[in-house]
Amino acid sequence: MEKVAIYCRLSDEDRDKISRLQESESIQNQKNLLMKYATEQKWDIYKIYSDDDYSGLDKDRPEFSQMLKDAQEKKFQIILCKHQSRFSRDMELIEKYLHKKFPEWGIRFISVTDYIDTLDKGNKKSRQIHGLINEWYCEDISEAIRATFKIKREEGKFIGSFAPYGYKKSIQNKSKLVIDEEAATVIKMIFDCYLQGYGTQHIAYMLNEKGIPNPTQYKRNKGLKFQNSSQTDGYGLWNKTTIRRILRNEIYMGNMVQGKGEKINYKSKKVLTKSQEDWVVVEGTHKPIIDIDTFHTVQERLNSKVRTTKQGKAHLFATKLRCMDCGSTMNKVRAGKGREYLRCKLYARDPKKQLCTSHSIRLDLLQNMVEEKIKNHIKRINDNDLVYKLKKEDHFLQKQMDINNEIKNLEKRIEEKNRIIKNLYIDKVKELIPIEQFSQLNHDFISEKASLQERLKKMQQQVEGTKEKSKTVDRWFDTVRKYKNFKELSHMMVNELIEHIEIGEKDQETVEQKIIIHWKF
Repeated sequence: MEKVAIYCRLSDEDRDKISRLQESESIQNQKNLLMKYATEQKWDIYKIYSDDDYSGLDKDRPEFSQMLKDAQEKKFQIILCKHQSRFSRDMELIEKYLHKKFPEWGIRFISVTDYIDTLDKGNKKSRQIHGLINEWYCEDISEAIRATFKIKREEGKFIGSFAPYGYKKSIQNKSKLVIDEEAATVIKMIFDCYLQGYGTQHIAYMLNEKGIPNPTQYKRNKGLKFQNSSQTDGYGLWNKTTIRRILRNEIYMGNMVQGKGEKINYKSKKVLTKSQEDWVVVEGTHKPIIDIDTFHTVQERLNSKVRTTKQGKAHLFATKLRCMDCGSTMNKVRAGKGREYLRCKLYARDPKKQLCTSHSIRLDLLQNMVEEKIKNHIKRINDNDLVYKLKKEDHFLQKQMDINNEIKNLEKRIEEKNRIIKNLYIDKVKELIPIEQFSQLNHDFISEKASLQERLKKMQQQVEGTKEKSKTVDRWFDTVRKYKNFKELSHMMVNELIEHIEIGEKDQETVEQKIIIHWKF
């Protein structure tokens, strides 16, 4: 008695069809049909191989691969499928196995519903035609899906299978991201630690010490079947690459960032990385975890390539110091008795060439000096002083009201021009005015309308600018209040209050050294 291997497959696109039209395509119904057919033919069923949720183009289906291995080892003589497309939709695979390998291994291939049988020599053209049709089907589906995904990305809809760490898909709308509070707490911790001066490697170490699972492990702990192709171990540990990727991701300030990679074609699994200018970025699609100012401050520090100490933390003024004469950054150096100094990077490159002077200053002295200047600066900027006056004197609200009134007036005038142009066309149709007069008047009114629309656009931009300016003042007002009674200088304070600090060279006679602080407000 001949032994037969039954093969069944179902993919996501087939599952969609099942729910609507073809219930018979389900795995169980495939099995029932094929078992009945094998019994009628008096074949001995060796094994039923079944791949669920796998595309017909996938060459690495687990059960499919095992069946081919068993076929080569001659454990059975027949492979039975419901339809040739269940075996494969790839014409290359059809040719390789049905017309080359199977005859070599003594394997007969049969698919029931499309009457395919490799024992029938005259059946070959039919098999090839079916193979081409199945592959064309996959190509058409692939192009349709690509076009749909492109539109969704441009509309700011999330199309990924798994939400980025820190978010989850909305239950009501799978294309919308909502904050996952548990993971978002870790995202905030990462950004805060980085702004406190800790390096990416040290942040990873701190998270691992706290026993916080990395994004891949977190998703698996939540019951998601998430696979990370770049995973290096299975211990759920953080590393500096993951931390840096999170710090760079605009998704955390409310922007949808997609289209970073693209498959070569529908038959290949290889994904080509796209350049950043080709990414699809849509702003303000979901609630941010990190505010815009914090995100941009982090980007500045990342771009400056700050070095951290053995303790995993950069010095307080990292990225903020400039040589007053050449504009170079200031490097930290260690001298005798463990004292730390800052000196001009250009000078340090080759002191003998005297490209600049050292501008050397002790780090602890600079820290004390900056602390004192911040205290004095904040004393002058209190709740009832400069910031309040700044808000009042700029007349934000009054200015915004004036702009809004002008916008309403412009919209009214544009509507009036539309009405005039419409009536002008009616007069032309009724031959109440000559063509030459109509052309001249129509041209004039359209030009006036375009001018009004341009003015309206500028006014609307001014409204947004005024709102943003008001928000900026509010932010600095809150920042000043937050640090009004500070006791010790921190990285966070330096980042929020100071744009940069210029360090002058020491006067050889007076031994005085000029320090200029450029404030962010």
